Amino acid sequence: MKTYLTRCTPLFVVLAIFLLSGCASIVSKSIYPISISSTPSGADISVLNSKGAEVYSGKTPSIFKLKAGEGFFKKASYTATFTMDGYDKKTVPIEFKMDGWYVGNLLFGGLIGMLIVDPATGAMWKLDTEFLNETLSPGIVNLSEPSLRMYSIHEIPSHWRDNLVKLPNR
Repeated sequence: MKTYLTRCTPLFVVLAIFLLSGCASIVSKSIYPISISSTPSGADISVLNSKGAEVYSGKTPSIFKLKAGEGFFKKASYTATFTMDGYDKKTVPIEFKMDGWYVGNLLFGGLIGMLIVDPATGAMWKLDTEFLNETLSPGIVNLSEPSLRMYSIHEIPSHWRDNLVKLPNR
């Protein structure tokens, strides 16, 4: 009897792991790091979740973590807002998509993994992009106040470039 239990225990442990856990929960994760940068660097960044609560605030470049799930069977979505003096404010979405390992529940995780574990932990979702690099556009110049600003040719909006005049070399 004892040898029968000794031989069957590893089998029961493996069987329990497959039946009581989700495939994406085993192979994937539910919190993802994201790297955010901007051109020019040093822009203020604020990341809000879908409810409007701020989950991160800092300056670019930054690396921080975001939760993949926002509730049972609900993927998270965020918006990142870049602000910097002299540049237009820019808001971009940060989205999650279904993790391919979630489908592995059909083979390995079973119904418990597919209907309970992965949806509850958020492991059924994965970050759409791990890197976010945004280029900020120079703000509109107030022509009523005299000022001198220097821009790189790459910072000038394309619709302004048509009005540029090349100066002769001396």
